[in-house]
Amino acid sequence: MTDTSGIQSGAISRRTILLRSVACAAGAATLIGTAKNAHAAKMPQTSPAVAYQSTPKDSHQCDGCLLFQAPNSCQVVDGVVSPSGWCKLWAKKAG
Repeated sequence: MTDTSGIQSGAISRRTILLRSVACAAGAATLIGTAKNAHAAKMPQTSPAVAYQSTPKDSHQCDGCLLFQAPNSCQVVDGVVSPSGWCKLWAKKAG
């Protein structure tokens, strides 16, 4: 009989992938929830982290983003936001 209790496989188990995915989703939800509650913490459109532009990028535009608030604002980007604009924080709206 061979003792393999001290040897770890190089492969990642499905359980590890699932647990890490759940942790990432929870972290993202926390960040989005924090952004929703922190109105004063909106980022400027000119910030390199945002890089807002008033035109779409590929098929991505603000009105298809989870953070967009009709008719022309965003939960995390300051100022007037065009529904056909785009920024680096774009996240696909569910549904």
